Amino acid sequence: MILGIDPGLSGCLVVLEPNMAYLRHLHMPTMKLASKNRVNGAALAAFLRAHPVRHAYLEQVGAMPGGGERKMGAASAFSFGHSAGGVEMALQVLGIPYTLVTPQVWKKRAGLQGKEKDAARARAIQLYPGVRDLDLKGKGQALADAMLIARYGSGA
Repeated sequence: MILGIDPGLSGCLVVLEPNMAYLRHLHMPTMKLASKNRVNGAALAAFLRAHPVRHAYLEQVGAMPGGGERKMGAASAFSFGHSAGGVEMALQVLGIPYTLVTPQVWKKRAGLQGKEKDAARARAIQLYPGVRDLDLKGKGQALADAMLIARYGSGA
């Protein structure tokens, strides 16, 4: 099985079978810690243990505090980095081999380079029409990205 991960607090994890059939997904589990949301490491680890994958593909992204497509303030950038780092650490602790892949690389393979953000969700709906969570605007986008990241990892 292959795992695709769109990191961040609003991200998603997707498990695909070797033939690229959809198996299961998990919207990033979170918990409130003081006034901040954080990745729920225990829930994340439980999901990863329940789905033994041979390899994970994790989107390698960086915050852009000064501008760009992912413009974010300092607090948001820190939170995003904290979440992505927590996911990467969970993979390491559980001994799951992983590869970091930039959005530009997986989107090029999926034929999405230069297209609007929602194009990934439209493509995932074409590939996996029975997965109803793809219909959700925000969560569906994260799910679609994770699916296409996993497919990138499979060579599809």
